[in-house]
Amino acid sequence: MSLFVLPPLSLYVHLPWCVRKCPYCDFNSHERSDIPEQAYLKALLEDWQTELAHVQGRALQSIFFGGGTPSLMSGDFYHQLIAALRSTIDFADDIEITLEANPGTVEQGRFEQYRAAGINRLSIGVQSFNPAHLHKLGRIHSSNEAIVAAESARQAGFDNFNLDLMHGLPQQSTAQALEDIEQALALQPTHLSWYELTIEPNTAFFHQPPEQPDGDAMADTEEAGFALLAQHGFQRYEISAFAQAGRNARHNMNYWLFGDYLAIGAGAHGKITQPQHNHIMRYQKTRQPDAYMNGQGSRSRQPRQLAPEELTLEYFLNTLRLVEGAPTELFSARTGQPLCVAEDLLRRMGTDHLLSMRNAHIQCSALGLQHLNTVLAKIESAAARIPQ
Repeated sequence: MSLFVLPPLSLYVHLPWCVRKCPYCDFNSHERSDIPEQAYLKALLEDWQTELAHVQGRALQSIFFGGGTPSLMSGDFYHQLIAALRSTIDFADDIEITLEANPGTVEQGRFEQYRAAGINRLSIGVQSFNPAHLHKLGRIHSSNEAIVAAESARQAGFDNFNLDLMHGLPQQSTAQALEDIEQALALQPTHLSWYELTIEPNTAFFHQPPEQPDGDAMADTEEAGFALLAQHGFQRYEISAFAQAGRNARHNMNYWLFGDYLAIGAGAHGKITQPQHNHIMRYQKTRQPDAYMNGQGSRSRQPRQLAPEELTLEYFLNTLRLVEGAPTELFSARTGQPLCVAEDLLRRMGTDHLLSMRNAHIQCSALGLQHLNTVLAKIESAAARIPQ
């Protein structure tokens, strides 16, 4: 008998083009000035038809347009796409539809078009308000353009939007990082993503690493930033996400609680639970935009069933990012496995004071959140020993 319970369903749509690729970016993004909107829309809608078999009677709880730079697309593009989606699948009454926007590619008129198309949440990629830091990050917008973008979003009717900020930037002081937060708060977002600049493989920064603050300085910055955000009513609910009450990012929460998500667009990743087969499947779409639009053969690639040890690892890789963790019973519902397969791991991690089990939740301790990479490395090692 399967222990799986069919989880909530989301949709991720990838828009793969940028004006200029940032030196820290490891996402599937490609520089292009002439965006083939209609050709890409046609490919997305064809791709979507292949996804419908995975719906299994569920309504969409959220849609996320990510990139790349989704705000390079017109309001009409999203109007056509969302209308086509709505004609083939039920939308939850309170569906969250988020679009990532780059301040250098939008103006108020376009925000109004996005709102009219059905998008009800924005995530604006600011990264910093400091001109020197924006230059070092390779951003195409100015500090003033970032401010205007946030103000224009609110004027266009968006009462729910996120601002993305980074810290640990080249030669950034704690005072400068806090100034970025204060400027962001002045723009009255409902959500802030505030995370450390991480140097990823296959990026320009990886080949020519910038000089970042040392570990002690970054720890001091985090502590001061957490305190400032809490003072202004932003609760830290995930390792790098902060929100006003009731404004957690629902799409990302579905990821972190190991829900299901369909995927369309070049390089998009999906995860689908199949209780009838007692397994979870992951898949990825063709990465190159031209090949994706040409549609020669299947756009899906590398579909695979997750092994038991992968299920345990991926479940905890996601849920332990949440400050409150996840309900104990969710492990079986989301992985199809009894909790006993992870009991030894949880016991040992508790002994090391890295995990706690309270209020029927499995979560990182305060120490565990400070050393999340260590926690996840230990889980990965232990998950490899789970019998198949």
